[in-house]
Amino acid sequence: MTEQPTALARWERHTQGPLLVLAVLFAVAYALPIVRPDAPDPVLTACHVVNWAVWGLFALDYVVRLWLSPSRTRFIRGNPLALLAVVLPLIQPLRLLRLVSLLLLVGQRARMATQVKVTTYVAGSCAGLLVFGALAVLEVERGRPGASIHTLGDAIWWAFTTMTTVGYGDMAPTTGAGRALAIGLMLSGIALLGVVTANIAAWFISRFEKDDAEERRQTEAIEALTREVRSLRDQVAALSDGAASIPGPSGPAPAEAMPTLHDGAG
Repeated sequence: MTEQPTALARWERHTQGPLLVLAVLFAVAYALPIVRPDAPDPVLTACHVVNWAVWGLFALDYVVRLWLSPSRTRFIRGNPLALLAVVLPLIQPLRLLRLVSLLLLVGQRARMATQVKVTTYVAGSCAGLLVFGALAVLEVERGRPGASIHTLGDAIWWAFTTMTTVGYGDMAPTTGAGRALAIGLMLSGIALLGVVTANIAAWFISRFEKDDAEERRQTEAIEALTREVRSLRDQVAALSDGAASIPGPSGPAPAEAMPTLHDGAG
């Protein structure tokens, strides 16, 4: 009998797709005012409302999952980053805090999806951190005195060199928020690149182990076949020796055993 999924598992399965769509909507609403700061005021206001609405829906998802969890205390202890992501924007309503909180919530829900492979998740995380890191640093650095990051291209280049820990030094943040972003990108880049390296190494190891297992199976099959051939050869030799030891049929009687015929003449 198959085990029925719990209410929490059913909720997570049915909300996985819609929440990821909302995350994409949040990304567009977050990026548009930064890329186009001269957009009409209604557009900027709509993006602001969408940002808060998406965060609110993710926060509602956390509350529902907490309510459906069999052990709420264990759920809170097992998801500390999700709780931080829900509470963080309420402390100080900054766009950057909403960005960090939503990235944490999306990352947690993506890990719950069994259909998401590790490599896909890591690649998506790298791309997301690169883009959002560039947008965030552009938002806090553009127009500041002495800043070297003024365009989206500059921000993407800086985010890429920072995540890969190359750090050419041609661009660097000057504000406190920008430097905090740089620290987060460097640590995240090191962690994600380590995961990618470990995943590739694990794939090669699994391939080698698979080849070794196949080679061992072939060797065992050859050895079993060799033993079978030897057994059959021994049986044939035993039958041949037994046939040689059996006496053959009697030949013609010897001459002295034949009766002597005497002539009737005296």
